[in-house]
Amino acid sequence: MMKIDPKYVDQVRAATGPGDLYAMLQNAIELEHATIPTYLCALYTLKLGTNQAVADIIRSVVIEEMLHMSIAANLLIAIGGAPKLNDPAFVPSYPGPLPMNIGDGLIVPLEKCSIAQVQNVFMKIEEPEHPLELEGAALMAATPEYNTIGEFYTAIKVKLTELVEAGEPVFIGDFAREMVNNSWFPPDQLFRITDLDSACKAIDLIICQGEGTSVSPVDPENVAAHYYRFEQIVRGRRLVADASAPNGYSYTGAPVVLDERNVINMQPNPNPDELPAGSRARRLATEFEGSYTRLLNALDRTFNGEPDSFDGAMGLMYEMRLLAQEVLATPVPGQEGQYTGLSFRFRPL
Repeated sequence: MMKIDPKYVDQVRAATGPGDLYAMLQNAIELEHATIPTYLCALYTLKLGTNQAVADIIRSVVIEEMLHMSIAANLLIAIGGAPKLNDPAFVPSYPGPLPMNIGDGLIVPLEKCSIAQVQNVFMKIEEPEHPLELEGAALMAATPEYNTIGEFYTAIKVKLTELVEAGEPVFIGDFAREMVNNSWFPPDQLFRITDLDSACKAIDLIICQGEGTSVSPVDPENVAAHYYRFEQIVRGRRLVADASAPNGYSYTGAPVVLDERNVINMQPNPNPDELPAGSRARRLATEFEGSYTRLLNALDRTFNGEPDSFDGAMGLMYEMRLLAQEVLATPVPGQEGQYTGLSFRFRPL
């Protein structure tokens, strides 16, 4: 997973009560969210009806990032905090670093789908502490002076355990405020967090889905963790169980082909304010930002006393998808062959 400045892990370890963890869990919510816009740009630039295997992989990761964000928000609620999602500061600037000071200087752009984007950005975001060396996949060394987000979550789990064992009141929130909508996420993945056991189970799920385990590239559901899921796109093959391989898995399954002829040439790192005033491109790009802002407003309501608002938030996700198709079908004025880009900014309505 993502390498973060070790000071955040140190702050978790130094906590003396649940209140000291509020800011850390808010950071986790922001981090889980921050990956979604760059993944969505790649997904939405795949022309409908093409590149299906690649689209399925990226979509599956987006769904799990939404799940992880929801779990982090529920955990914050469970210990008495209140998530904040409808604020300009909640959204990072693209291109730029992700929240919590990504340690290796990774700059995350908003770009069309490409092998380079998957390999140099997506896999870097999801890189485990010690990636497994699988057949057909090069081993990438971890950077020891930084912590991974997996270590960050582990530190939270350890700290919660310490506080509970010390007799500190920890799970003091209004559990009814948590979002546990199982129409969208299965009950064994999204559940109410009310005590240490449920909190640890939720944290372990985030870690395993993101980076696998130290001995396996798959999560408990036998699905490739995000890093290895993305590597399927780079290697051009599905990751499958392989008894003859050293780690029991290899990239020797069905082909995963990215046909870049069927990828929309999206304007990278767009700013709607720089498009010509009165142009269709500017109007649609601005409408897309408005739809994204409404989504964040709905999610903020969801985690602040109106958990049933999540259905409406998911409806807004579909609205964004339809708007994205219109935006990406609109040429950039004066730039032949390039199409209007998707901008993820919080635009107060």
